[in-house]
Amino acid sequence: MQNQKIRKAEDYRLINADGHFVEPGDLFTSRVDKKFRDRAPRIEYVPDKGGDGWILDGVSEPISFGMNACAGLPADKQGAWCKFDEIRRGGYDPQARLDEMDADGVDAEVLYPTPRLSLAMFAQKDVELHLAMVRAWNDWMAEFVAYAPTRFAGLPVIPNHGVEMAVAEIDRMLGKPGIRGFTMGCYPNGTLAPQPEDDAVYARLTEAGMSLNIHVAMSNIMPGVHKAALPGWGRFFDAPNRMVQMVFAGIFDRFPTLQVVFAETDCGWVPYVKEQVDNNYHRIVPTRPDIKLRGKPSEYFNKHFNYTYMTDTFGIRNRVDIGVKNMLWCSDYPHISADWPLSWKTIQASMGGVAPEDQYAILCGNAMRLYGFGK
Repeated sequence: MQNQKIRKAEDYRLINADGHFVEPGDLFTSRVDKKFRDRAPRIEYVPDKGGDGWILDGVSEPISFGMNACAGLPADKQGAWCKFDEIRRGGYDPQARLDEMDADGVDAEVLYPTPRLSLAMFAQKDVELHLAMVRAWNDWMAEFVAYAPTRFAGLPVIPNHGVEMAVAEIDRMLGKPGIRGFTMGCYPNGTLAPQPEDDAVYARLTEAGMSLNIHVAMSNIMPGVHKAALPGWGRFFDAPNRMVQMVFAGIFDRFPTLQVVFAETDCGWVPYVKEQVDNNYHRIVPTRPDIKLRGKPSEYFNKHFNYTYMTDTFGIRNRVDIGVKNMLWCSDYPHISADWPLSWKTIQASMGGVAPEDQYAILCGNAMRLYGFGK
């Protein structure tokens, strides 16, 4: 752990609510049981690409990570393929990450896995290998954030092959320095549909005062090579479906303090979704006596869901309809979407006319409340 001063609430001005690691190639192979080492994720050089890529069990092609490590580089240096030893060190070295945060004026970061690497963990059907991967990543992450727990928020991955395993892993990680929430890739029961047994996980999180975090989308399908013409533009597509799913499963009636964060989904779409869901609810409920919500769907949205955004000027203009307390700024560093080291320049350009108290909530205060910074 870094020897650093205790930070008070007033020491935070900007918190990146969605940053990422760029994990080292031996993270898994050095930590899993030897029987899994040939199947564990690892980085290898890919000659025909001229760079390094992740080799993932169940994925036919190597997975590049260049776009996950190129923030701040000129356009002609950004690309899918790169060599790991040539990237900026902050993705895997906590002191280097603090230096990079300081260069950008960021006081704290909430840290997520590399997305396609986490998808490979969520979708792994071999239960033993799945748990070995999850525990290896969680342990490495916990060591990283413990270096500066007043500046890092670690979000352990929840395993998804049954609630007993999920609760056990939550209990194993609780209390470690810098652990400030948990990440869910698909429901603890292993599917993309909530089940009553999942309640044991929500109960444990609410008891511990921890948020439930979903990065972009839930999935139990192995990742693949990006083939879309413009990947990343529709990151919010999955979130509204999960929100409706969770509300109508009665999760928030049973756990009225549970907070869910959808990271990297932006938020300009939220007012439209709230309007449409309420409209359909009022039309359909009279025909469905089995639906017994205690409030309108939008009321649950307002109380339980939070969203991180990178560039969403439309969302900022419509912050009252979204809910100022539900919005969190993020940079996505060190991914291509980040404006590092000029995040403050982008923020200031987008915040014209926004009251200081709203700016504070979006840039810092909401993340402090959700993740316990400054306490």
